[in-house]
Amino acid sequence: MDLILIGLLGGLITGISPCILPVLPVIFLTGGAQSATYEQGDAAGGGTATAQRTRTLPAKRSRPYLVILGLVISFTIVTLAGSLILGVLNLPQDIIRWVAIGVLLIIGVGLLFPGFEQLLEKPFSWVPKKEVKNQGSGFGVGLALGAVFVPCAGPVLAAIIVAGATGQIGLDTVLLTTSFAIGVAVPLLIFALAGRSVVERIRAFRSRERGFRIAAGIAMIALAVGLVFNVPQQLQRLLPDYTAGLQRDLTENEQAREALNLGGLVNDENKDLDKCTNGAEELESCGTAPSIRGIEQWLNTPNGEGIVLDDLKGEVVLIDFWAYSCINCQRSIPHVVAWDETYRDAGLNVIGIHSPEYAFEKDAGNVKAGVEDFGIEYPVALDNTLSTWTNYRNRYWPAHYLIDAEGTVRHISFGEGNYAATEKMIRELLTDADPSAQLPGETDVEDTTPDVGSTTRETFLGSSKDVNFGGGEYRAGERDYTFPEGQPSDSFTLDGGWNVETQYAEPMGENGRIRLDFTASEVRVVVAGEGEIRATLDGGEEKVIDVSGTPRSYELLKGDSTDGILDLEVSPGLQVYSFTFG
Repeated sequence: MDLILIGLLGGLITGISPCILPVLPVIFLTGGAQSATYEQGDAAGGGTATAQRTRTLPAKRSRPYLVILGLVISFTIVTLAGSLILGVLNLPQDIIRWVAIGVLLIIGVGLLFPGFEQLLEKPFSWVPKKEVKNQGSGFGVGLALGAVFVPCAGPVLAAIIVAGATGQIGLDTVLLTTSFAIGVAVPLLIFALAGRSVVERIRAFRSRERGFRIAAGIAMIALAVGLVFNVPQQLQRLLPDYTAGLQRDLTENEQAREALNLGGLVNDENKDLDKCTNGAEELESCGTAPSIRGIEQWLNTPNGEGIVLDDLKGEVVLIDFWAYSCINCQRSIPHVVAWDETYRDAGLNVIGIHSPEYAFEKDAGNVKAGVEDFGIEYPVALDNTLSTWTNYRNRYWPAHYLIDAEGTVRHISFGEGNYAATEKMIRELLTDADPSAQLPGETDVEDTTPDVGSTTRETFLGSSKDVNFGGGEYRAGERDYTFPEGQPSDSFTLDGGWNVETQYAEPMGENGRIRLDFTASEVRVVVAGEGEIRATLDGGEEKVIDVSGTPRSYELLKGDSTDGILDLEVSPGLQVYSFTFG
């Protein structure tokens, strides 16, 4: 019942959110107006104007319900099993969307030509035929809408997507997804029924059946074309998400978090991981290591072949979750590389699980370049769907899972640091696996982990992240910013025209300026595009950074620990993703 209630409420909130707006005209016209009862004038007797009489043309009253039913069914199936089905069939992940867009386009044309529409919807016309002006049931329209319908990804939908992406679909997941879809559908159905009521109550609309059909066809075609060019997403970014607070209130409590802890978050493989203490100084026993799953591609393996943990029984395994643009990972990787080089011949197998935080980190070429830059020679798995990340119930970049020769997780360390203790336990497990092994001396890599709270936290410029903006309102879309008179510590502000996207911000038309108030000895920026950044620390000497190509991390400052103000001038054509501090 908790899942059902959370799903329904989450869906209801989503059903009144800004991301619903692009489909409302189609729902109003195809589900509402087309189910209205219309009037048509007939000539009576001599055919004079005074001999006109009005006859009522009944409509398919079930149409709004069938449109919404089709949307609920297709949205549920696509969300839960779409990726799995396409994976089995070896089809592109976006083919469902493109097919649905094509269907919307065809149906839109059909609405302009009634005979063609009736032919299209004939398989769904279950009600016996009678004299109606809108014979189609609308179920096909709903199926197409559900396949392209992308509601705002709040915590409830995020739990559903994770479950579907990892294949952990049980009764609880189905209940949550179905209740969520029904919750979304309720406002849409009310809107469709309201559309029918408006048409029937206003006399001027009662004889406009053909006009509404044409309008519905145009709306459907416009939606299909708009989806091709992502116009709905661009429109949504112009509006603030006025339901975000409601979503947080719904899910930020212990009962909701426990109810949503499903589908690959806690399962039979990973249920014992809680027995390990983060950063423990001694070996513990935390159950059999969860499997590595859902990997899109392997790097640094013979012929790109995958690795199965069961095949490594008898040897020690270290799994490192990382992302190549993460500054915390960048400071941790030298330790992992050193362990691999030092203990590989003694029986240690290091496996890097690259779990992306940004969309650009899913690109195999970008990851491969990062692997080469860091001197990584051990196998790296591209966990682009976060399937392995989820199967390990991981929450941090970086994270280390140490597995003994029997396949049992013996140590977990989240975040940076704890390197000496981890290496000590690596040596213990190697000795346990082969008591006769002659281990080399310990590695000697400087621990550059900053003290907790001693540096400014990672700062994101994308609207989808938890940004620490110090200049007032910050949201997606194009707008002009001005540096404030006073800026809070450990924050950033903007000046000039900026376009804020979900993952980055870019200057519009001319150079944009960024001001960082920070505490750190090292400042780096993740940026992409073609151009340059001019950086000035506390009004001192200017440093020019040339940027070219895909997103990567560039050094802005490195030296003694300091509190300072860093002014940046960013040329057009650059996309600034984040700042990291060390």
